[in-house]
Amino acid sequence: QVQLVESGGGLVQAGESLRLSCAASGRTDSINAIGWYRQAPGKQRELVALISRGGSTNYEDNVKGRFTISRNGAKNTWYLQMNSLTPEDTAVYYCNARTIWGRDDIWGQGTQVTVSS
Repeated sequence: QVQLVESGGGLVQAGESLRLSCAASGRTDSINAIGWYRQAPGKQRELVALISRGGSTNYEDNVKGRFTISRNGAKNTWYLQMNSLTPEDTAVYYCNARTIWGRDDIWGQGTQVTVSS
């Protein structure tokens, strides 16, 4: 099993930056990809960034060029660096793990990001 814990959210002003962390434990060697999702009030949860085991990345159009997904050398912590934040980025951010045996329903508890204007 894989467990995920997000941290790093908070309240910032527009134009500022945050770095979110997703710490993985358990069978971390089974992770094929980590995705960062966000869900704003009254809206569907959406994928904002994805990184695969091989290092390939994908970004939602609205965050491309501002957000960067990465992982540490031990490959047990993943990050989402968020720059030039706007109020439209306000949401609960979740990390999600996809495993080599096909599971895709592994989620952290979420971390709140609030951007004021």
